[in-house]
Amino acid sequence: MRFLHTSDWHLGRALHRVSLLDAQEAFLDHLIATAREERVDAVLVAGDIYDRAVPPLPAVDLYDDALHRLAGLGVPTVMIPGNHDSPRRLGVGSGLIGRAGVHLRTDPADCATPVLLADRHGDVAVYGLPYLEPALVREEFGVHTAQHAAVVGAAMDRVRADLSARRAPTRSVVLAHAFVTGGTTSDSERDITVGGAAAVPATAFSGVDYAALGHLHGCQTITERVRYSGSPLAYSFSEAAHRKSMWLVDLGPRGELAAERVDCPVPRPLARIRGRLETLLTDPALAPHETAFVEATLTDPARPEEPLARLAARFPHVLSLVFEPDRPPAERTSYAQRLTGRTDQEIAEDFVAHVRGGLGPDARERAALRDALGAARAREV
Repeated sequence: MRFLHTSDWHLGRALHRVSLLDAQEAFLDHLIATAREERVDAVLVAGDIYDRAVPPLPAVDLYDDALHRLAGLGVPTVMIPGNHDSPRRLGVGSGLIGRAGVHLRTDPADCATPVLLADRHGDVAVYGLPYLEPALVREEFGVHTAQHAAVVGAAMDRVRADLSARRAPTRSVVLAHAFVTGGTTSDSERDITVGGAAAVPATAFSGVDYAALGHLHGCQTITERVRYSGSPLAYSFSEAAHRKSMWLVDLGPRGELAAERVDCPVPRPLARIRGRLETLLTDPALAPHETAFVEATLTDPARPEEPLARLAARFPHVLSLVFEPDRPPAERTSYAQRLTGRTDQEIAEDFVAHVRGGLGPDARERAALRDALGAARAREV
């Protein structure tokens, strides 16, 4: 049986206030085309369909269109909510939608009720574990610690119990949205440590043939049978080096597993560039980034004039500007030691140099400092 595993669409999300709705629409076109061309038996969407609990209407329209197109393929789809989604809102009409072949698993109490698929080798039970916030579901699962590992472990115990009661050999797939130990994070994922410890061991998913994970935005393999698809688009510059893809998973008659990555379209790449402003504006090696979304880190000792406007002349899609001036290491002395034996004038001049990345005051500025200090002393008399 062949599955297409994806997650973390984050419909409605922007990149530094630049709308990504067109790019998300292009991804969904690609998803539908891949499902058709690869003749997949089911599509698995492991959470964070939306970027927030109450998504903007254009994102809802895009999701609605995706549901109709998936149903039109005649390919079963299994979806779970992630920590960005509202399970209640996402699950509205799930019974009716399920009749069209799109199965929304949003209720933690139903985690051990699988979507049953079949091929010539027998049944495949697909279980959906919605994002499990310990504070909200610990009573349902009878656990006493506010930890993700505890609630996911309890949910998986239910899955394994249901699976063991089924006619052998029934193969199994689990969708889950969690941070699994060994995964690599980015700046884009919302912290899920609120309510308890976040990490879930990969062993929590033992006993099933494949665990289709969501939450982390980088495509990665935790074990051969436990994988993240990652997000289809980059949602922060920390993802600039990611290869965005989905997993095409083949599950054999005895649970044999083969997985390959299917690349997602890249409407505009992300680039991180670093250096002094004049270098960034003239370095020919940076020419490939002139059409990319750019995060520029300036290392000039002093802040240049109008840096963003000057960068935009070469990199019209620059979105982020960071200042990290090259400065000599600070002396490891206390504040009192640094002031010892220095005049008020010297201290003031040192402060100007400090805030300007080492560029001290010129003659006119030193004169202004002397006048200001003199006026201050006169008021004290």
